[in-house]
Amino acid sequence: MDLLPRSPGDFGSSRYWDRFFRQRGQRPFEWYGAFPELCPVLHKYVRPRDKVLVVGCGNSELSEQMYDMGMCEDIVNIDISDAVIRQMQERSGSKRPKMSYLLMDMLQMDFPDAHFQVVLDKGTLDAILTDEEEATLAKVDKMFAEISRVLQVGGRYLCVSLAQAHVLKKAVEYFSQEGWVVRVHQVAGSGDKQQFVLPVFVYVMTKFRKIPGSAPQILEICPEEQDKPMRVESAERLVAAVKDRQHYALLCSQLSKTPCGEQVSLDLCDKESRRPRYTLHVVDSPSVKPSRDNRFAIFITSCTSLPKTRKVLSLLVAAEHGSRCAVVPPRDVLPFPELLSWRWGWSLGDWAWPRLTAAPSVVPQGRETEWLFGTEEGRRQLAASAGFGRLVTVALHREQHYEGMAGIQAELSGKVMELAPPGLPARQQVPFLSVGGDIGVRTVQHCDTSPLSGEYVVEDVKGDGTSYFRRLIFLSNRNVVQSEARLLAPVPLTGQKKRRKDKKKASPAEPPTAIDKSYLCCEHHKAMVAGLCLLGGPNPLPGTPLAVLVVGLGGGSLPLFIHDYFSQARVAVVEIDPSMLEVATRWFGFSQGDRMRVHVSDGLDYVAQLAAEAPAQYDAIMFDVDSKDLTVGMSCPPPAFVEKPFLQKVKTILKPEGLFVLNLVCRDVRLKESVLATLREVFPLLYARRIEGEVNEILFCQPSPERRRDPAELGARARALEGDLRQPGRPWDSSYALADMVQAVKIL
Repeated sequence: MDLLPRSPGDFGSSRYWDRFFRQRGQRPFEWYGAFPELCPVLHKYVRPRDKVLVVGCGNSELSEQMYDMGMCEDIVNIDISDAVIRQMQERSGSKRPKMSYLLMDMLQMDFPDAHFQVVLDKGTLDAILTDEEEATLAKVDKMFAEISRVLQVGGRYLCVSLAQAHVLKKAVEYFSQEGWVVRVHQVAGSGDKQQFVLPVFVYVMTKFRKIPGSAPQILEICPEEQDKPMRVESAERLVAAVKDRQHYALLCSQLSKTPCGEQVSLDLCDKESRRPRYTLHVVDSPSVKPSRDNRFAIFITSCTSLPKTRKVLSLLVAAEHGSRCAVVPPRDVLPFPELLSWRWGWSLGDWAWPRLTAAPSVVPQGRETEWLFGTEEGRRQLAASAGFGRLVTVALHREQHYEGMAGIQAELSGKVMELAPPGLPARQQVPFLSVGGDIGVRTVQHCDTSPLSGEYVVEDVKGDGTSYFRRLIFLSNRNVVQSEARLLAPVPLTGQKKRRKDKKKASPAEPPTAIDKSYLCCEHHKAMVAGLCLLGGPNPLPGTPLAVLVVGLGGGSLPLFIHDYFSQARVAVVEIDPSMLEVATRWFGFSQGDRMRVHVSDGLDYVAQLAAEAPAQYDAIMFDVDSKDLTVGMSCPPPAFVEKPFLQKVKTILKPEGLFVLNLVCRDVRLKESVLATLREVFPLLYARRIEGEVNEILFCQPSPERRRDPAELGARARALEGDLRQPGRPWDSSYALADMVQAVKIL
């Protein structure tokens, strides 16, 4: 006979349960939640002298185990199945004289009011509340009313449940409205991944007298046995927090059984602030041949910038119980946020406790935006290069404080095994990797809120070696560096005497503060400057009078470079956000003068006004302006800047031999094709330069097709331009060549 019910309504039928227990026989049936896992929670709320009522007892061993362990003895068990009550009376009658089994419907109990200190329910509410039909909800209301009646004030209703959203919501709303304190515990699992996948919860509803006008409802959650309860503001928030844990349990179960085809991302959040503390990405490398030592590692990425050349990893070993660190001989690899919430393709609550099981990798602070750590393809290369079957990259967050690599390892080592790959040996040591063996340096210099750009920060981060960089980050898109500048090391004054050996040296960790205006940090800025070789005739461009319009100021490094290295250029900058002008001036060394003026205006309005009043006045127009609308698949520029009527106005204010340069960042393929088609309609000559490893594509647009240059001529003009820009006594960044920046330019 099939033991499954024909319909959910059978769960409330005594006939079904009589048939069920006769067929099953003497074997105990545990829905979920074995006594060893439930015991720590039950010990908190059940006292030896309590009178306990177990509703819907079935033939579970829970009451017997509580009795035998000395937790309490005065236990009354009730059930609607006569078959199971007879079975349990025979099984426990002589062994446990103080415990009784009664045939009784919990919807209509015979006990007097306030008769029990504890009512225990293991799966009964889940069995009854199978849907949200009116009849079902009425039955549950009657059940709750009877439980409330037989409990004393101060008594506890303990409900063991899988916490389906509608079940938890119903229980929380009912009892919180009655003035009870509601607390939800997550039961620690046995660690056996072959058992029930979903986590088990215990709702603890403590009865208080309902007083009109009393304090607002008290709702709490305990995600771990040793944790203090955390207050939540609403039933919806409590349900969401539980749902997060359920999703996480399913994720861990999936990761423990099969390799993940797509990268999985999780946020681990601080208990107090509920802000992300670590961001984890789980990356599997199917091409790596598994062995005992290369199944899993963690890579910690700190807050500096992504490496663009081969880097050295230091390896730290974390044991399953406790941790020890050992630096092993470095190996070359290709270039490449207490914790409670996580993200898996969507934003989840603040109490999930993800753990890792493969190689954990700590990204140095500030480097989490670099291509190797900040993109899926980069992390895939990092995992394959590191040689681990599963690599977990760990990015640190700017709002958090970290006690060095050892402190991070101590926080994560107890969590990582939940994300372990299939087949990881028991008690396997998991290596922690990082770039250079430290967690990087990040110093927030300034933070503020702009009415237009939202919250932003200016921070200094340590790069490779002794290099430091200053960055502007919009927190609405915190993984993108809005502007960046390299900082200059302080230069000793002429004639300054050397320090005496006995005097204390300056701290080597103290970062520089002066801006290196010769250095273009952004690859797309380098390409935009290199594209200026399309301008001009035989005369050296730097000495030729140029009128340049730049829309989008940011930190000001692009207009500053053009101003300083093109000595006859007059630069007009349009910036819609006055806060950005203040940031660029105060923190990025930007300044205005006779040849550099900033106009605080909407770029759309400014160009439209110029087109109407003063056409054909600019040799070069550059757009490097971000979009505030993150729902569009194009983050630069805003869509209105590439509509045909506006592009025609741009062409109007451009000289016939001029150059329009556009930084295009578009992930939507169809939208990108549409933008390119519109540009071709307005500008007959169109060049494109993809930025390797980034979404950016720099478009060089000219009004006249006769000015077309072949690749060889472009390279020659770029080399000539660089030769003219390099002047004795003027600093120059030798890390790139303008000719290299135009080498990959294609004519569309």
